Amino acid sequence: VAGQAFVNKCEFTLTDLNSRTNQQQLKRDFTEYLDGFSQNVQEIITKFHIRNEIDRLSEQDRLGLLIEKFVDPRYNFSNKEVNGIEGLDNHTMGTLFEEVIRMFNEETNITDAGRHFTPRDIGELMADLAFLPAHEKIQSTTYRIYGGACGTGGMLTVGEEHIKTLAARRGKNVSIKLFGQENADETYAIARADMLVKGEGKQADNVFFGSTISNDGFPREEFDFMLSNPPFGTSWKSDLKAWGDIKKDDITDPRFIIDYDGNSEYSLLPDIGDPQMLFLANNISKMKTSTDLGSRIVEVHNGSSLFTGKAGQGPSNLRRYIIEQDLLEAVVALPENMFYNTGIGTFLWILTNKKDELRKGTIQLIDATSIKSTIRKNLGDKNCELSLENRKEILDLYFAYKNADENYSKVFDNEEFGYYSVDILRPLRLRVDLSTENLNLLKTEKDDALYNLMCAIQQELGTDSILDYNLFLKKVNSLAAKKNVKLTAKRNKAIRSYFTTVDETAEVVLDKDGNPESDKNLKDTEQIPLTYEGGIDAFFEKEVLPYVPDAWVDKDSVIIGYELSFTKYFYKPVELRDAKDIIADITAIESDTDGLLASIIGGVKKKKKPMKITL
Repeated sequence: VAGQAFVNKCEFTLTDLNSRTNQQQLKRDFTEYLDGFSQNVQEIITKFHIRNEIDRLSEQDRLGLLIEKFVDPRYNFSNKEVNGIEGLDNHTMGTLFEEVIRMFNEETNITDAGRHFTPRDIGELMADLAFLPAHEKIQSTTYRIYGGACGTGGMLTVGEEHIKTLAARRGKNVSIKLFGQENADETYAIARADMLVKGEGKQADNVFFGSTISNDGFPREEFDFMLSNPPFGTSWKSDLKAWGDIKKDDITDPRFIIDYDGNSEYSLLPDIGDPQMLFLANNISKMKTSTDLGSRIVEVHNGSSLFTGKAGQGPSNLRRYIIEQDLLEAVVALPENMFYNTGIGTFLWILTNKKDELRKGTIQLIDATSIKSTIRKNLGDKNCELSLENRKEILDLYFAYKNADENYSKVFDNEEFGYYSVDILRPLRLRVDLSTENLNLLKTEKDDALYNLMCAIQQELGTDSILDYNLFLKKVNSLAAKKNVKLTAKRNKAIRSYFTTVDETAEVVLDKDGNPESDKNLKDTEQIPLTYEGGIDAFFEKEVLPYVPDAWVDKDSVIIGYELSFTKYFYKPVELRDAKDIIADITAIESDTDGLLASIIGGVKKKKKPMKITL
């Protein structure tokens, strides 16, 4: 009758309940009213935990007051205009919810900066960067938009609005299907409720409850556009339990363990304390490859995703895969204090598997940290926003590409961000000391055969220091063979432990194959840019050998890594003031105080001499 995607079969309305004066009757009727909703609403009620609050509200005589607010004609809680009062869209509801959570957290001293609602201004910029670069490719067809951490669904709604507007401008008729996943009860309930009240009943079924990491709601699905603001800096240990209480190394999910660079178990797994890059890997696994548009991803991250993890570790491997597959189009650094409950700096990663010919093989870095507008009143940690003009300025930088102002935007070849991680080794040099003290220490091993052997070695070689460990060991082996003493690995270890000391003046220790043994304490790891002319060998000859001539490269240690650094390319050092200006300021201050500083210093210098006391 009402044309909605849900129904309430209860015989009375919420307005009818407003006339109840008996608290017990009100409580029973309100429960019956909730039970009257169709099944697709029951899950929303459950996730909001409304039934759990009825008893408490009734006991405090607040249930009636709450209902009174909902039916008050001065307020409009629907998503459509009623009696001249503007409705609440999804993003406004999300903002209200975030504000309530922020106020509660302040009062209870609870903080969870890793989970945060995306302000509309950031959502708008993300949608701009997702859809505007592809607007010429938009056709009259169906497009699928996905959010792997959809929250209240605000970004999905903004995305739908943007693509419909762009399509209308080009005379195209598009159909949009929204898909999202969320694992927080209340935000999931808001997302589903928003779609239901907008009449999108089937769309509401496309919002899946559960962890995107361990319980992918859309396996093997592909999407045209993906907008995400995943949690960061929060543990995902609970996902290991959801997978069957496994260890991180036991994960086999093909989204996170892929076949790449000749390694069928190439890991994209980050540290257990930060899941954000798992959401990025999840989105990449859902990119379309069979269309001209391909897929576009815009995702919010904090700074750690740019550089955390050594070469060969999950985060670096993911960056390597993204960059070597030429998926990363640009990264935008946003101003600090843009979110309601965290002030840290954030970055927008923009990915596509169908780059324009002009952008192929390159990555654009945009420093938008200074592009912002102040707001009249702080909202939690949020003290600034991206106005329409700010967004246009960022988009102008993006579209200007290599012609953009280099103070805010720079373009680099993909290889600029790659490096070889190489271990530089130096030889082990040992001095042998056959002192009686060291022999006595050997007694603690309780190995009489070895002790007697070393006593015989001392008698033969004396107690002077020996700087050639190889000759010493040859003598030990020879005498051991004569005395029928087997030199096991344990005994060789004891000999080295009790009778040798590292000495730079000693000869190089050789292994059984005649190759130099490396000194683990002298091992150094170098990061050699992929762009270094001549590669590893040239770097070693120019940057290492002149300073440590006995060093060599451990060829087996070479690993390729990738990292991005905004500081490296956009850091502007503060210019130090001229010494003359500083002296002038000090002189002016001293003059203003009418010699006060001089009198104080003079008073310190003219301390009275202590009085001599004669006994």
